[in-house]
Formats: sequence, structure tokens, C-alpha cells
Amino acid sequence: MRSISADKLPSMVGKEIGVSDWYEVTQDAVNQFADITLDHQFIHVDEEKASESPFGGTIAHGFLTLSMLSYFAESGAGLMLDGTKMGVNYGCDKLRFIHPVRVGKRIRSRSVLQSYEDKGDGQYLLHNQVTIEIEDVDKPALVAVWLTMLIV
Repeated sequence: MRSISADKLPSMVGKEIGVSDWYEVTQDAVNQFADITLDHQFIHVDEEKASESPFGGTIAHGFLTLSMLSYFAESGAGLMLDGTKMGVNYGCDKLRFIHPVRVGKRIRSRSVLQSYEDKGDGQYLLHNQVTIEIEDVDKPALVAVWLTMLIV
């Protein structure tokens, strides 16, 4: 994760923060996510039945892909301010699931600082445009504006 001083935020707006490492989506990860969320729709967990679907196999839950944002931020697509005491997830704006992620594919995040708000008292709300890319697929898995509150 990249760290900068707060006075550098204006110069970062509109610029790429970083790109994460690749993460392979496995059937085991999808099954575990299905178990924890109680979402066992066949398209995620039944490899035989899913092979007959338009996707040709099992796909990751959209929310599994979304839940990887924290991991991706830590592995290169995130931004912290020098002296940050903590960062908290503040939500998402304009979240769209564009393309399904087939099990066995690798995904990564690309992040651009869209804007930020200085909330005072050492609190900064970052608006990051995140795009989850799928290796060898033209369309992204998802696009969102991810809001993160940093407290310095």
C-alpha cells in the first residue's frame, strides 16, 4: 500500500494509485464464501449444472469479488496517508458488476483517486475509482467508487 503526506492529495486526484497483485479465484474460495453467506446458488457451487449454463462453469459471487477490495488495497492498489491511525470502509458509490468471474480466473484491482474530502480533525474521505480486472478478459468484473475514511 502506498503512503503519502496529506498535502500531496490534491496532486493525486485523477491519478492511478496503483495496481494490486493477481488473485486466483478458486472453487474452494467460492464454496467457502457460499457457506458463510448462505448463498448456494448452483451457478457458484454446482460445477456440473453450471457447466450447462451460459457461463460454461461456476462463477464467483459478485459480492465475493467486491469483498476482495481490502486485500487488493493492501497488495498495491491502496493509498494511505502518512501517520494514518486507521482506515475504515465507508461504502461504495455507483457499484456495477460488469462481467462474471469464472472459477480459475485471476483478478486484480486498479485504483484511481477520484476525489477526497478533508472532514477536519484528521479525517479524510477518499473516493477511489476501482476496477476489478479479469486476466485475459476485455470487460472488468466490477467498477465502483470505493469510499474509505482515513483517520490520521
